[in-house]
Amino acid sequence: MLMETLQEQMNKIKRGAVEIVPEQELKEKLKESIENKKPLIIKAGFDPTAPDLHLGHTVLLRKMKHFVELGHRVIFLIGDYTGMIGDPTGKSKTRKQLTEEEVKKNAETYKNQISKVLDINKIEIVFNSEWLGKMDLRDIIGLLAKQTVARILERDDFSKRYKQGEDISMVEFLYPLLQAYDSVALKSDVELGGTDQKFNLLLGRTIQRRYNMPGQVALMMPLLEGIDGKEKMSKSLGNYIALNDTPRDMFGKIMSIPDEMILKYMELLTDIPDNDIKKYKTDMEQGENPKNIKIILAKEIVKIYYGYEQAEKEEKNFELIFAKKSLPDDIPEINLFKVLEKGKDNYAAYEIAYAAMILNNKNISKSEVKRLIRQGGVLFNNSKVANETDAYTLSNDFIIKIGKKILVKHKE
Repeated sequence: MLMETLQEQMNKIKRGAVEIVPEQELKEKLKESIENKKPLIIKAGFDPTAPDLHLGHTVLLRKMKHFVELGHRVIFLIGDYTGMIGDPTGKSKTRKQLTEEEVKKNAETYKNQISKVLDINKIEIVFNSEWLGKMDLRDIIGLLAKQTVARILERDDFSKRYKQGEDISMVEFLYPLLQAYDSVALKSDVELGGTDQKFNLLLGRTIQRRYNMPGQVALMMPLLEGIDGKEKMSKSLGNYIALNDTPRDMFGKIMSIPDEMILKYMELLTDIPDNDIKKYKTDMEQGENPKNIKIILAKEIVKIYYGYEQAEKEEKNFELIFAKKSLPDDIPEINLFKVLEKGKDNYAAYEIAYAAMILNNKNISKSEVKRLIRQGGVLFNNSKVANETDAYTLSNDFIIKIGKKILVKHKE
C-alpha cells in the first residue's frame, strides 16, 4: 500500500542519496503513482561477478528496502547475461569474462545474502538472460543504432583508455547498451545505482526514450568508504565488513572506523531517525566522546543482522575488552574479604567501594562512599556505578576505581 503523501515518500527516498536526475520528474511520477494508486517500477541491477556481499553493497539494498516500504514494485535484477561480459566501469583495461557456470554460482549466493536486508517475498528477482538471451542479430543491430560512438566515448573510463591508447573491446561498448536495454525490458520508472554508475543509469533513460517510452529517473547513492575511512569498501582492500561476518567481528570492525565516518554509516546503514543523527552530531561537537556514539551505531548494525540480544551481548563483550585495554597491567591487588563478609552471592556497590577505601587506609564513612557513587566517582570493571545499592558478584580480577587515586583489583 502506497504511503499517503508525496512529502513522506520524498523524505524517505532522498535519505542518503547523492543525486536524483531529474528530481522534479521523480516528484511527478510519485504524485501520479499516489493519485492512481499504481506503484512505480523500481530497478536495481547487480552483476554476479563476486559472491560475497559486504555493508557497502547494502547501501543500495537498503534504498530498495525504502521503496518496498513505500509500496512500490521493486525489481532485483541479476545480470547473469551482462555478467559474462563484465562491467567496464572504473577499469583501466578489458576485464576477464566470466563463464556461465561462474555467473550462476555467484548469482545463487546473492539470493541468500540479500535476504538479510530485503524481504525476498516482497521483491521480484529476475535475470536479464530472460530477454537478452533471446535477442537475435537484428535486435542487437537495432539497439546499437540507438546510440553513437561519440556518446559512448564520453564515459570517463572509456575516454581515458582511448586517450592512453589502451584497448577497448567492442563487447565493452555493448555492455552499457545491454544494461540500458534492461530498463526497456522492465519498463522501469526509477533505476538505483552508485555514483560510479551514473553514465549507465542515464543511458538507460536515453535508450528508453528511443524506444518511445518514458525515461526512467536515475537515483545515485554514495560509495561507502571502508573501515579505513579512505578507500571504497572492498574485499580486495581488506577494509570491508561482510554480511557473513560474525556479530563479534562486525561489532569490532564498526568500532574501528574513524570518528568522522560515524554519521555517514548511521545514515546509510541503519534506520536511526534523521533527528537522532543530528542530535548525535551536535553532541559530539559539544564534547561527547565519539566512542559512545559509535557503540550506538555498532549495536544498531549488529541488531539488524543478528537481533537485539546479540547486539547487547557484543556491547558487553566489547566494553570488557576495552576496559582491559585501557587499564594498566600492574594494578595493585587486595583481598576485599578482609573487610567484607565472605560467602554472600553478591554485595551492594557501596559495600565493595567502602571495603576498598578501608584497605587503602582511607578513613571514610559508608555515607561518604554512597555520596561518591552518586557523584559518578566510582567505577567497577571500568564501568560507572549508577546506584549505591546495585548488586555485584565478586570474583578474582574484579577492578575497583574510586576517584583519580584509588585503582585496585580484588584477589583472594
